[in-house]
Amino acid sequence: MGWYASKGLPVEVNDSHQWSLRDAPDAVAVAAAFLAAYNAKKAGVSTYVAQYMFNNPRGTSPRNDLAKMSAKIELIEGLQNGSFRALREARTGLNSLPLDMDQAKGHLGSSIHTVMAIRPDIVHVVGYSEANYQVGPKELVESCRIAQGAIRNALLGMPDPLADEAVRARKAELLGEARFLLDEIRGIAEKGVPDPWTDPHTLARAVKMGILDAPHLFGNPTACGRTVTRMVEGASRAVEPSTGKALSEHERLRWLGIA
Repeated sequence: MGWYASKGLPVEVNDSHQWSLRDAPDAVAVAAAFLAAYNAKKAGVSTYVAQYMFNNPRGTSPRNDLAKMSAKIELIEGLQNGSFRALREARTGLNSLPLDMDQAKGHLGSSIHTVMAIRPDIVHVVGYSEANYQVGPKELVESCRIAQGAIRNALLGMPDPLADEAVRARKAELLGEARFLLDEIRGIAEKGVPDPWTDPHTLARAVKMGILDAPHLFGNPTACGRTVTRMVEGASRAVEPSTGKALSEHERLRWLGIA
């Protein structure tokens, strides 16, 4: 990132949704979103493009999506000052599109309408055919037209879903859990480390210990991979494997033997 910063180029880091693509708990994705932006700022980046991938993991509800993205936005944009600004880029989840092409078109339009609630600076259009094959010129143009229609309707004016009490409550929960994870990362740093959130060894240790973890990392020698998650009412939550009981992040780390 330092090289891009030295050239005055915008930087986009997609670390957060990579965690969600591996079925991480939503709180891990929120913490990862902050860490990516924080490291960009510390590297001297002046314009940061924060990509918000909706529908990720597959099965995420629009309500939980908006809560999760609102939490990410609050943490990332809280870093803004005169030398660092963050742009919002929103997109449909790559892994969320149905195989049925007609349903995929409907899913794309619905998703784009939902993402407009966060008032993105950039809309990243995903081709509706991606579940079947790589998008071609025909599908690309058609997908953009679907997105254009959804955007046009949203801009006519719609109720603010971010004011929904359930969205606000879930956002507050995710902010609390993400901040807890960030504090845990800071707490495992070796003595003398000036900034644990930018220290490669500390961050690698956080992944190895499982502070930052995802089920798809099971078997990876550099990660923990013991965390188990389930979609619970449209949210990706850690669960106790034997009972399926949803766990808070504090409970998850305690189950892993960390906290």
